[in-house]
Amino acid sequence: MQSKPFHAREYATLTTHVEREIERRVLTGEIAAGARIGEALIADELGVSRGPVREALRSLAQSGLVEILPNKGAIARTIGLDEVKNLYALRGALFALACQEVARQHDGETVALLRDNMSAMRAALSCDDKEAYYRLNVDFHTAIIDRSENPRAIDVYHSVVKEMHLFRRRGLSNVPNIAESVKEHETILAGIIAGDPDAAREAGRIHIESGCRRFLGTLTEDPSGLSQADEAQPHLTGL
Repeated sequence: MQSKPFHAREYATLTTHVEREIERRVLTGEIAAGARIGEALIADELGVSRGPVREALRSLAQSGLVEILPNKGAIARTIGLDEVKNLYALRGALFALACQEVARQHDGETVALLRDNMSAMRAALSCDDKEAYYRLNVDFHTAIIDRSENPRAIDVYHSVVKEMHLFRRRGLSNVPNIAESVKEHETILAGIIAGDPDAAREAGRIHIESGCRRFLGTLTEDPSGLSQADEAQPHLTGL
């Protein structure tokens, strides 16, 4: 009986599917921070061999979502307080740059998209719909970043945001924090509508810095830096 020929493309596609599933479990908290990710268990659950799982974990380690430790294997990465601050600083620089570029372009389609998003965010705030606001907030940031016409910065930004999900999905915020974030979005949008790159850049920088301050304000005095409460729910204050 003739064996089926090996196709590298099929293997690569399988590895990608496995990687996305492990990534989903880590980012949603289904795999808790610091938890071991067993190759054999994942392979069995997904109905694949251990090879694609091993390659997927290596890729996730490169993207910062997983750590591979000697004699322990792969674990879901834990983010410390210093790294939280560093990630916010990097995200802030990239987002401010994107706001500046989008304001410089002054594209009518982009402005219309952001206006509609802003209206939906105000509606979510008025009815205290935190889940809707979370999604709309992500869409607002993504729309600006993806229209900044800087492919390298876009890739780095999305990688940073993915890492930040390791600590940002930590517990529901209160309405005043969301209201503050909405006002900051309005200031960013005003700079973009006015075609004022400097104003838009400064508004973007302040927004991310304020998000960092809001997030740090939710933490306990735990010397490890991050509280352990409510890890399964989406955290909105740092947005």
